[in-house]
Amino acid sequence: MASKVRVYAKSQKWAALGIIDAYIKMYPHATVDDLNKAFPLSVLQETKTDEPLLVTVAEKEKLVKASKTTFDDEYFEEWKRTHFYVTLPDGTDLMFTVAMWPKEMFEKMMAQAKLYDIEFAKYEAAEKGIGKRGEYSLEYLNGYVPPVPTAKKSKTWLWILLAALLIIAILVILLLMKGCQKVEPQVVEVEKVVVVHDTLYIQQIEEIEKNFNAAEFVQGKADLSESAKFVLHDLAKVMQKNPEVRLRLEGHTSAEGDAAFNQKLSEARAQAAVDFMVEHEGIDASRLEAVGKGSSELKNTEDPMAPENRRTEFIVLE
Repeated sequence: MASKVRVYAKSQKWAALGIIDAYIKMYPHATVDDLNKAFPLSVLQETKTDEPLLVTVAEKEKLVKASKTTFDDEYFEEWKRTHFYVTLPDGTDLMFTVAMWPKEMFEKMMAQAKLYDIEFAKYEAAEKGIGKRGEYSLEYLNGYVPPVPTAKKSKTWLWILLAALLIIAILVILLLMKGCQKVEPQVVEVEKVVVVHDTLYIQQIEEIEKNFNAAEFVQGKADLSESAKFVLHDLAKVMQKNPEVRLRLEGHTSAEGDAAFNQKLSEARAQAAVDFMVEHEGIDASRLEAVGKGSSELKNTEDPMAPENRRTEFIVLE
């Protein structure tokens, strides 16, 4: 796959920081946990360490104080002075937990970066790139334009309020009916379960579902768009917090072309979404299933050739 970002730097240390910054530019919703999963220290050092590669500046300062060594103190102050850290879109500053980048470790870092279409351009002058910062710069390749980070709007408070109002309404109705008929206790419990169940995850992913189900594919191809990958990243976080959630991903095509080809293409589109969730987000494959619908369920029946018919949708399985 063609590279999307090239990193220029004058040393291995700054090149490693540039690779992390490139990943943040490509995935602006990534957290420090996401970065440590994408670039695990255990892979770069080939050890069984559980230590992360990146921590916040505040956490790094605690580690330095705990070590009580002049070496760490001097490096920490030098890193702050030279701005040897990256910043997430939410303003969180991150530093490496390692002070040195030996050749073998840096080669593993470059190999890991290639998994995300990031390449390193030897040791050339940092000022050659488009995005300049300190001792490294970034250049966007092959027409790639990084996404602009958007603030996520939380609707949790609204669902909590609606759930509370619904419970109050149920209790009022039950009190009014108490003198007229016998109410079985389990009826109340069933209603409570439904409210909590919806509040936990069904309502949380409603907006994600709309955004993903609207993602269209290029005619005749099964490649996921960058917008679809961002939505799948958010969806994976919901699944990680709710291990009971299972999903069916359904691929669809428009009506042009051979029916057999359309069926295989729709299966490939659904499988592409499943593979991304498993390989890039760490979701267990047993919680996902891919189904191809071909052109049997058109979104726009008035125009069977319309681009919105080329899509992949996900359905929550109980």
